[in-house]
Amino acid sequence: MATINCKDQLIDLSVPKVMGIVNITSDSFYDGGKLSSDALILSQVEKMLADGAAFIDLGGQSTRPDSTFLTAEEELERLAPAMELILNKFPETLISIDTFHSKVADECLKLGATMINDVAAGGLDDQMFEVVAKHKVPYIMMHMRGTPNTMNTLTDYEDLTKEVLFYFSQKIEKARSLGVNDLILDPGFGFAKTLEQNFELLSKMELLQIAELPILVGVSRKSMVCKTLGVTPQEALNGTTFLNTIALTKGAKILRVHDVKEAVECVKLYSEL
Repeated sequence: MATINCKDQLIDLSVPKVMGIVNITSDSFYDGGKLSSDALILSQVEKMLADGAAFIDLGGQSTRPDSTFLTAEEELERLAPAMELILNKFPETLISIDTFHSKVADECLKLGATMINDVAAGGLDDQMFEVVAKHKVPYIMMHMRGTPNTMNTLTDYEDLTKEVLFYFSQKIEKARSLGVNDLILDPGFGFAKTLEQNFELLSKMELLQIAELPILVGVSRKSMVCKTLGVTPQEALNGTTFLNTIALTKGAKILRVHDVKEAVECVKLYSEL
């Protein structure tokens, strides 16, 4: 499928799009605590939109390993004011909400969010699919085993790519049965996968296109870059750019990134090939 429907606007994914990460968190692995005021949030969003972001992915809690879960109420206390702030200043912004709580998804969609980005693909809240179906919005389903607190112990696969495809086939079947039309698949780099498995999955990622759904890739400044190169997340932009380019060659339609300008440049150069 080459398009997704966002607020009755058809977004053409035949040319890949970039999603800018805006974390309203204190403990995210790269940008935790950076956006501590309304002015900083708006400045970040304004820069990302100017640099070419098609979507802004707004997150209220970290899903890094061993992160502490917020309740839905706590997450909403962070997300709702930030959403209203952004939409008041930039009303045309297509906001994705990064949450696994169906209550958070429901409330944020009522406030004007465009899509839901769920690291658990409904696995941590069995009402999530129903909420997405009710609002008729695009739904990003990520592959993960367990929870962010347990995923690092759940990396035993016989055939990683085959098992990821099977996982998605089950999720797709359930979502379709409930009437969710626009589905996007996220292979979940860094979630319940070792360093070697991340690269194995990226090397075979074109096989995920058998699902005939758009693929979102999020490798921005993650450990598969940092550990391989021996750098900090702050030093990982060059490695991120390289992996984003590989992801485009493997069929990625959305790049979820901290650095929008560089990702947009990747897309422009790749599109010329």
